[in-house]
Amino acid sequence: MRAVITRRALLVALAVALPACGRSSPPIVVASGEQGGLYAEFAELLVRRLGTEGLAAHAVETGGSVDNIEAVAGGSATLGLTLTDIALTALRGEPPFAAPVPLHALGRVYENYMQFVVRAEDPARSAADLAGRPVSLGAVGSGAAVFGDRLLAAAGVAADVARRPLRDAIDALERGSTDALLWSGGIPTPALAELAARRPVRLLPLAEHLPALLARHGSAYGPATVPAGAYGSVAPVPTVGVANLLVAMPTLAADVADVVVGALVAGAPELVPAAALGTQYLDQRSLIGTGDVPLHPAAAATYRRLHG
Repeated sequence: MRAVITRRALLVALAVALPACGRSSPPIVVASGEQGGLYAEFAELLVRRLGTEGLAAHAVETGGSVDNIEAVAGGSATLGLTLTDIALTALRGEPPFAAPVPLHALGRVYENYMQFVVRAEDPARSAADLAGRPVSLGAVGSGAAVFGDRLLAAAGVAADVARRPLRDAIDALERGSTDALLWSGGIPTPALAELAARRPVRLLPLAEHLPALLARHGSAYGPATVPAGAYGSVAPVPTVGVANLLVAMPTLAADVADVVVGALVAGAPELVPAAALGTQYLDQRSLIGTGDVPLHPAAAATYRRLHG
């Protein structure tokens, strides 16, 4: 299993953990995502809220969903953010996972939008128009990388694929060394909003590939619409949406699960990143809608208690 935490993040984790050696429970580690994306923002907001609940916590930067699940499974993270499709892939033990991972969800937190970005002047109007061209399909360890492969297969497109972190992909798009970048995140993703402020970009519509994705990979995907105005767009863009989950292993202590769920419910207004325009969940009815990813038993008990 590859390392999922950067050297800088590991040093931060150790610095936080060392003073806790004498305490009965170590700090909670939240595996988040790349800087410039909403995973990282949400994780920092969650950590802050957990602190007000008396639970010491910190977030670590990762490549995304796959890395986060591996970190949770391997014990280097307590909680992780992941796309539902990647969580289901992990539960089944399908590639890129070598064996089933018995994940439990603590809640369904918000919607990710699949965003295939091209320069505004590019002639491409669909994924099919990228055949044979250089594209970046997300960082190694990200949910976007897995979805990107699935998308091109569903579209019947062979492209010149690279795996880049978001910031590197944005740089490559601006320089012209890649013609498109795929990102999975909230709307607007801060780093993409910064790009759109520097130069015009467009999102390619992806909803036409939803039937093929559902037929091949199950029910995790759904229709979503990027609203007009996002990244300077003049019209809504139909795309593919995937719910985000906060997950842990079944061994997560019941008292910790109780505090985390309480923070999600009570702290909902302050857990939505300020820049977010897209669909947000974080109300009790939607938090429990984790689909085929089972709720942690202690989390389910807390939701029942809070629901009254």
